[in-house]
Amino acid sequence: MTTGLVLIVAILVLGGVIATVGDRLGMRVGKARLTLFRLRPRQTATVITILTGSIISASTFAILFAVSDQLRTGVFELSEIQDDLRDARRDLQDTTTENRQIERQLNQSRRQQQAADRQLSRAQRALRNTRERQAETEDQLDRSQTRLSQTQTRLSQIQTNFEQAQDRLRSVSGQADELRGEIEQLQSERQILLAQQQAVREQIDQRDAEIADRERAIAERDRALADRNQEIASRESALQDLESQRSILEQEVQRFERELQGLRQGNVALSRNQPLAAGIVRIVNPNAAPQAIDRLILEANETARQRILPGSEDSNQQVIQITNAEVEQLRSQIQDGRDYVVRILAASNYFVGEPCVLAGEACVNVYGSVVLNQRVFVQGQVIATTTVDPTTMSNARLIERIQLLVAQARFRAQQAGISIESIQVADNRSETIVNFFNQIKQYNQPLDLQAVAASATNTGDPLTIELYASQNNQVLFGTQ
Repeated sequence: MTTGLVLIVAILVLGGVIATVGDRLGMRVGKARLTLFRLRPRQTATVITILTGSIISASTFAILFAVSDQLRTGVFELSEIQDDLRDARRDLQDTTTENRQIERQLNQSRRQQQAADRQLSRAQRALRNTRERQAETEDQLDRSQTRLSQTQTRLSQIQTNFEQAQDRLRSVSGQADELRGEIEQLQSERQILLAQQQAVREQIDQRDAEIADRERAIAERDRALADRNQEIASRESALQDLESQRSILEQEVQRFERELQGLRQGNVALSRNQPLAAGIVRIVNPNAAPQAIDRLILEANETARQRILPGSEDSNQQVIQITNAEVEQLRSQIQDGRDYVVRILAASNYFVGEPCVLAGEACVNVYGSVVLNQRVFVQGQVIATTTVDPTTMSNARLIERIQLLVAQARFRAQQAGISIESIQVADNRSETIVNFFNQIKQYNQPLDLQAVAASATNTGDPLTIELYASQNNQVLFGTQ
């Protein structure tokens, strides 16, 4: 935060220094009437001013790119970062696919291992059965040898049984050897499967580590991209605010043009927001508030009637319309014993001979405005400023700048609560403004024009604006 503030202050100071040096250099070139590349002195001064502005922009970009790695990266490497982000996402998708394939292979290996375990269990059961049969056969052989001494008649039968038992023993021994071979083969296959399983697990761990590294890189890039998107969104929001302000100003200009057209036609009696009655009131007794508001409403009704119906003798005709809620709100706002400026203003434009007024209706909508009567401007306070260059500006451009200065002063005074009708420029004579304009034309150097309050002014007081021309904070001449 501190580094950003220091950077902003440094850029502002550097821009001011370069602008001052460029201005001084342009003034010296203009005074010396030097020329570059066979240009006129005025054009040479313009070229010097353009070069100064270019140096300000170049130094600003140089400082920003030198100090802010994020800005430099966002401007020059944004496309590469986006390409890397897309490549990383594709790699992540490929790795995820490979991981799924490895998991499927691992599951298949596990199923094969389970099947081998089942075969091994069956072989072990068969081996136990064979051993049991072999034990039974040996028992029978023992019994036969015991009975050999008892009876010779059963010798041949016993011999036959013995030979059969031997055959069965050889057969069982062969089966046992076969089962042992199968068991050894299944055990070797089991070892191979365990080794494959361990290799697969190592591959999965390695892939998981690679995925984690890539996810961290992607997260860092996403954060950088999010910061850039947030900056872009803030700038777009500021642009939208400027566009909305521009549309509002265009609507105001159109409205002023319509009102100006009506004034030129000479049939506009009341303009929108035009005060019909105004006064400074201080209510010590709350019961006196209704009388003060009613007096102003009657005065506003008389003003509206005389302007819409000039020459009318019916002083009792009600032409304005205001709601009881607005009246009660005005009364409640002025009951604290302080000085307030109360105005009754027209809500819309109305023309001379308004049909609804001629029909006897109270159709002129008005509203009230209550502003605390307080000090708005002190004597000598600068209300608005602008700059002119008589050596490069035409007469029309100079007049436009003076009009713009006056309009800015009127706008600021109106925003402070002063009625626009009570604002006067100098002694309100056109000759004074013309003399001021001629003095500006005769001066061959850039000047600073200021609109200054002629005296201390409260909200309810009329405001007189004096115009002054200065250079290097030194007043040269003015309208006073």
